[in-house]
Amino acid sequence: MSSVHVSIVIPVYNEEGIVRSAVLELRRDLERFSWTYEIILAENGSRDRTVALAETLADEFDNVRVLSYGEPNYGAALRAGIESARGELVICDEIDLCDTDFYGRALDLLEHRAAELVVGSKVMRGASDDRPAFRRLATRVINGLLRVAVDFRGTDTHGLKAFRRASLLPVVQACVVDRDLFASELVIRAWRAGIATVEIPVAVAEKRPPSTNLVRRVPNVLRNLARLTMAIRFEGGRPGRDE
Repeated sequence: MSSVHVSIVIPVYNEEGIVRSAVLELRRDLERFSWTYEIILAENGSRDRTVALAETLADEFDNVRVLSYGEPNYGAALRAGIESARGELVICDEIDLCDTDFYGRALDLLEHRAAELVVGSKVMRGASDDRPAFRRLATRVINGLLRVAVDFRGTDTHGLKAFRRASLLPVVQACVVDRDLFASELVIRAWRAGIATVEIPVAVAEKRPPSTNLVRRVPNVLRNLARLTMAIRFEGGRPGRDE
């Protein structure tokens, strides 16, 4: 593609059941926008037909690209997608969400310089979270741990995000953790660096069960939380803007 205004980065892992239909639906929903875009499928270690299906989509559409990280690692795949993005603006989405309503609201804020980073919150007032109760509880637990560990004062870190790539790329490159907490570190470091961040409410309703077992992710989450806490606390950094 000669010119891309918006890069949409979507990590995918064992998503053969929905990857094609989700991308086709997303492309249809994007027709209402006038900006040019690319969809980056950041595949990471899938053991099913996800890679083959994603590559077929890339062959069909010149604004779909596939990156394969090679091992199951959500954060590393998301980071690789952001670093390879060609758009001035970047949207980080989930294959089972593809929320173009968020795209429109977030890009309006970015285009009018009301924010450099927009975070879609599943828990702030006005949001709607229809995920299973256990998943909703896990989000609140992680957010609570982040508040205690690194003094995070927002309401959510994982999921939908949109940002100006030039402003956030140094933050991406400063991140030290991967897997589930990379997205959280990105938001926390941006906030601590004083980057203009706005949270907006989103509606979440999953299209399929999680592709990874939530309980099995707990040890990695705790290890990365400890590593993130050490990095943030020992590096210091700018406090929140209301301090």
